[in-house]
Amino acid sequence: MDKKLTLSLNQDIIENAKIYAKSNNISLSKLVESYLATLTDRTKEKPEITHLVKSLSGVIDLPSDFDEKEAYSEYLIEKYK
Repeated sequence: MDKKLTLSLNQDIIENAKIYAKSNNISLSKLVESYLATLTDRTKEKPEITHLVKSLSGVIDLPSDFDEKEAYSEYLIEKYK
């Protein structure tokens, strides 16, 4: 059963979405519906971890209090000085 939904979005996003939908021969409503269905689909399995990634897991020992977000922020600050 279809129901109406009112959304407030940036005008540029709306225009770009309309162009995308038209170029893919789909209505904007179906485009949004498809996106939301994909986003909320809980039945999909998580991607399989490849053998290479498994072999790299645990290569580095980090302290238990290591903050990867802080380390990445510091890296970016140094990179763009």
